[in-house]
Amino acid sequence: MPITNQQVAGHSFLRQMYDDSYFPDRLVDQGKAILLRLCERVEVEQPSDLETLYALAQAATEEFNLLDREFMAAGSGIETVAREWICYEFFFVASAYGFMDADAEELTSGRDW
Repeated sequence: MPITNQQVAGHSFLRQMYDDSYFPDRLVDQGKAILLRLCERVEVEQPSDLETLYALAQAATEEFNLLDREFMAAGSGIETVAREWICYEFFFVASAYGFMDADAEELTSGRDW
């Protein structure tokens, strides 16, 4: 499903991770795909409140938890800087869909990275 939100469609997700050779592009691609699936779910399900948005974000966070294992197996990992970049992307998604009051920490509260 193509993204209809123009702000999201024009956004370069995880650009900093692509710019850093520590993170394998093929794994960053998977992270970008997780974020785009989150956007698709938001567009399809159209959450009306923060709790529903947080549930969608938690599902995406769980996917990142699994992806972190792949990063570690590749000699990389979602460490402090990458964690901040990824959390920023979750907040970007929330704000792009009108949830300006979303709590950035709550969006990824189930993370183990």
